[in-house]
Amino acid sequence: MTAARLDKQKTIDLRKKHIGPSCKVFFSHDPIKIVQAQGQYMYDEKNDRYLDCINNVAHVGHCHPEVVKAGAKQMELLNTNSRFLHDNLVQYAQRLQATLPEKLSVCYFVNSGSEANDLALRLARQYTGHKDIITLENAYHGHISSLIEISPYKFHQLTDTEQSPHVHVALSPDTYRGKYREDHPDPAAAYADNVREIIEKVDDKGNKIAAFIAESLQSCGGQVIPPPGYFQKVAEHVRNAGGVFIADEVQVGFGRVGTHFWAFQLQGEDFVPDIVTMGKPIGNGHPMSCVITTKEIAEAFMSSGMDYFNTFGGNPVSCAIGQAVLDVIKKENLQANALAVGSYLSHLLEEQKEKHPLVGDVRGRGLFVGVELVRDRVKRTPATAEAQDVIYKLKEERILLSADGPHRNVLKFKPPMCFSRQDADLAVQKIDQILTGIHVNRENKWNPHPPLFLVISQTFIFCLIENGHHIHPNEKNHSHGLTTVKASKTNKTRRT
Repeated sequence: MTAARLDKQKTIDLRKKHIGPSCKVFFSHDPIKIVQAQGQYMYDEKNDRYLDCINNVAHVGHCHPEVVKAGAKQMELLNTNSRFLHDNLVQYAQRLQATLPEKLSVCYFVNSGSEANDLALRLARQYTGHKDIITLENAYHGHISSLIEISPYKFHQLTDTEQSPHVHVALSPDTYRGKYREDHPDPAAAYADNVREIIEKVDDKGNKIAAFIAESLQSCGGQVIPPPGYFQKVAEHVRNAGGVFIADEVQVGFGRVGTHFWAFQLQGEDFVPDIVTMGKPIGNGHPMSCVITTKEIAEAFMSSGMDYFNTFGGNPVSCAIGQAVLDVIKKENLQANALAVGSYLSHLLEEQKEKHPLVGDVRGRGLFVGVELVRDRVKRTPATAEAQDVIYKLKEERILLSADGPHRNVLKFKPPMCFSRQDADLAVQKIDQILTGIHVNRENKWNPHPPLFLVISQTFIFCLIENGHHIHPNEKNHSHGLTTVKASKTNKTRRT
């Protein structure tokens, strides 16, 4: 029997009462209550439909009937742990391996991207006998303690916690905002040399590198696309030092980049990681994930004498769902759709770059696209407040998009893979209208002798942003076009 649906305010009140305050919601000053979803659309309690441009978890589309059917059918038959023989486990492992280079042949099934990355660190440290880890600026690899340590996106928010002495942060290979940009003759080599220098410093202290870990394409870091050849050069430095390369595919795997099934393959056929982690899209919303590695690393892990067991990892229901996701990707040509629609979306966004000075950069592969907003294209000044304004106004138009990156100024497209050209047209049309409105408002606000209160208000808002406060676009004073704000202290420039 289905419980009666609560009204929205009751849901908000109960959430505040019983859910930890650090568990945030999207659009916190006016959150959306989602009650149903199908394909690339989500529906609130009023049955208003939202186009979902955020959700890379519902990879083949929300509530895909074939995925739902596969899970329900197996639940009616059997669900147990992986210590019993079951065809679903071995058949799914075989199918996953077939999408990867041959040497990546051994699977460990777990339940989340965080579990997968934590296990990857254990594998690397056991295999190498080393402890130190190299990660990238603005990286995010998970929410458990071992991963917060290697996730600058997270640990820089902790005011009372020092960086672990065994964790070393390399430059993000960002050719738009990073140290080595698009005009550098060889940014891949320059960024890889930074990793080599870190290895040398670690070695000088008598320590050794266990692993270099990187998202194949940085997501929380601002949709960063590493320059071609970067991973190969890094892998050479790391392996020469006795370490291994971990590719985190949790956000970007399973055909999202269009040209390849895995994003690390964008670097070229001559690059193969030692360990690959995957999560989010693997189960289309069902909690499951996987670590795939080489036979040599798996055997070294076994030599520790400790069995590895995961209560729910690789259970029959999860593996049935995982196989159904692979079936749908193939049957509905979703990888090809990601390439075609993603290319079309990028083209539309490039047109917006030509039209709107606020658009500093458009980058991405397939249905993984970032739009970086800037106030000044030469200085590349982050347009943080404007990016937040865009996503809130898109929400009013029933389009869900997020903004991320170290300055929270990168609009992130990572929709379900069934996202269509018509969806791209609609989203970009609304972005165009919003950016035009922002430009018009700027023009209307210009005054060589503005009222004193206007100067004070604008200075106040600027200082809030510069000092890392949340800014909420709640109301407009229509007589002067000012934004009424609420402010709260945080450790990063962010507005939720």
